[in-house]
Amino acid sequence: MSLAASPSLAADGRSFTVGIVAARYNSLMVETLLERVAGELERSGVRGKRLTVIRVPGSSELPVAAQWAARRRGIDVVIALGVLVRGDTIHYELIADAVTHGLQQVALAAGVPVINGVIVAENAAQAKARCGGRIDRGAEFARAALAMAALKKRISR
Repeated sequence: MSLAASPSLAADGRSFTVGIVAARYNSLMVETLLERVAGELERSGVRGKRLTVIRVPGSSELPVAAQWAARRRGIDVVIALGVLVRGDTIHYELIADAVTHGLQQVALAAGVPVINGVIVAENAAQAKARCGGRIDRGAEFARAALAMAALKKRISR
C-alpha cells in the first residue's frame, strides 16, 4: 500500500446515499476508520438518513453485507471497512484475497460501486497509521466513493 495520498477526488455528496459495511473485528481500528469516512462524507454534504452503517462480525462477512446494502433501493455507493493484520499464518492473506474478490463481484453484479476499504497490514502499527494516523485512508475511501457515485450518475444519464 502506497504511503502517498491519492489525488483529491472532491465531489458534492448532497444527492448521494451511501451504505457502509464495517467489520467489528479489530474494532478500535475499524471504528477510527469509520469515523474518518463518516467525517469526510459529512464534510462533502452526505447527511443523516443518506448514510446507513451495517455492522458485521469480521471482514469475511463484508461481501455479503455489501451485497445486501447494494440491493437496497436508493443506495448509490457502498464502502466496505475492515482491518486485517498479519499473524503467524497466511490466514489474513486468504481473507484479504477472498474479500477483495467478493466485493468486486458484488459491484459488478449489482451495478453499484463498492469501495474496498479493507486495510491489510503487516503489523498493528501499520494498520493504526492507515486508520487513524498520518495516512488518512478513511477520507480517501469516502472521496473515492463519492467520485464513483458521481461518475455512475453522469454515465447513467
